[in-house]
Parts: sequence; structure tokens; C-alpha cells
Amino acid sequence: MTDLVIRSIEPGEERLFASLPDPALVGRARFGQDYLTMAATGAYRPEWTWVALREDVVVARAAWWGGPKDSKPITLDWFDFTDAEAAAELLRASPLRAEYELRLPPGWRADPAVLAAGEGRIAAAEAAGYRVLVERFRYLWTPECGVPDRPGRLVFRPAPDEESVLQAFRLIHQGSLDAHVRLRIEEDGLEAAAREELDYLKWLPSPRSAWLLAYTPAGELVGITVPGHTPSDPVVGYIGVVPEQRGHGYAFDLLVEATQVHAEAGVDRIAAATDQTNTPMAATFARAGYPVQMERVDLV
Repeated sequence: MTDLVIRSIEPGEERLFASLPDPALVGRARFGQDYLTMAATGAYRPEWTWVALREDVVVARAAWWGGPKDSKPITLDWFDFTDAEAAAELLRASPLRAEYELRLPPGWRADPAVLAAGEGRIAAAEAAGYRVLVERFRYLWTPECGVPDRPGRLVFRPAPDEESVLQAFRLIHQGSLDAHVRLRIEEDGLEAAAREELDYLKWLPSPRSAWLLAYTPAGELVGITVPGHTPSDPVVGYIGVVPEQRGHGYAFDLLVEATQVHAEAGVDRIAAATDQTNTPMAATFARAGYPVQMERVDLV
């Protein structure tokens, strides 16, 4: 068999990456995103874009994504191939390490072709050493979904400083149902998990005034909600309730507040996500009128 050549692309070789046939069953292409268009805007960098070639023909490819100011990629989110073994070898050979986010249409297991495409990518990633951490729902609110009324049970104030947010995360992460939080606590402890969450909020290109702490009328801390922005979308950046306030349905109040803040600013969409195993939060999104736009499998 012809030797496999694995390398990152050079500036100007974006069309080489795009030469692999793609039926757009899964991944970013399924949702109308085009690699060449995204690369032209700087969303993908040549040094983070890798190909596996046989006789100068692309048989596998992988592109890692990071924000404009990131020095290393945050996610692997473009990965496909015509040769599964070459794809696994590409992931093993590349020095880049980041979580793999596989984007899938809702109910993807019901379509045999989509199921095969999704499972094939998961299997190739697993062959390279990845493992499935969790499956997630991604929501996309638009004005047509309607804006739920504020329940009026809580008082919201911008966080006065980073320490107040960090302390909220220390509390919220206790007993968390979020798979990423649980993994980080298992590996590095509660403090590291709390600081990682704070670092994420600081990474978002939105003002810190969006970090809203929620209190009961008596002044007891309930949690935090963050109507923020990623580099591409208005988002529900975070929702969390402290342990002693759980069981009252306050996550709905937090989600409504984030929705109201964004709607008042006139946004045309709000992206959000939660683990499929976090059934209380998934039910909260459904109650607030957030439709599932896609499913996602996260591999670490």
C-alpha cells in the first residue's frame, strides 16, 4: 500500500483540505457550514488543519478550532475520511490535543446513513485513543420561539468581582450533573473545576456585566446565569443553582432571565446546550421553548 503522508496544510492549501468528498450527513457541513468559508474568516488556521494523503489524494482530514486569541485549539470539530485507519493514524500523529465535538442532527440514530457516518467517526476517534464522555443537546432559540415571562421570584445583580463568581462555582459544582465538571473534579479537584469555569467566562467576548448572580428577596444566593456571547453567537453561557436552593425549579428562572436580557438587546438567536443525561436541565430548556437544533457527542 502507498505510504501515508500526514501533515498540516500550508497557507493557501485550504482547497486541498476541501477536496475530500463530503455527503454532509454529520459534522459542521450537515448544518450548512463550509470549511473554505470558515477558513477565509480565520476560524480555522493552517497549522491546526491536518490531512492524511496517499498519492497526493486526501483520505482523511481533521481541523481543530480555537478563538481568535487562543494560542492552542479548544476543540476538534471537523473530522472525516474515506479511510478509517488513516483517520485514526492522523489523530495519533498530530501533536494537537483537544476534545472532539461531533455534531449530529436530532434523532440521528433513526437514519441508517447518518448512524453509520456518526458511528464511523466515533470508532475512528476511539481507535486513536479518544473515549465518549457525554452526549449533549444543542438548542437554538429565535424570536419566533417566544420570550417566556419572568417568574419574578429572584433578584439579579451583576457579579461585583471574580471571587464572588468563583465562590458560586465552588458551591454549584457540588453534586453537579454536568459530565465535564464531574470529570474535572475527578481529575483535578473542585477548585480546579471552579477556576476552569471562571476562565471560560473570561474567555467569552462579552462584558462582565453579563455575569448575573441570582438571589432570593431575602438575599440568599441562588445561583448564576450568563447571557453572554461566543465569537459567533449570543449564548446562555452558564446556568447553575447552589445545592441548598435546588428543588425549587430556579433553573427556569435563571434561563428566563438570560433569554429576556438577550431578547431586550434584540438578538436574532440564542445558542445553548446541556448534557442529555442532565434531564432536569433538558426539561427546563423544553419548558422555556428552546428547540433542539442538534445533538453532539463529546469525546475526550
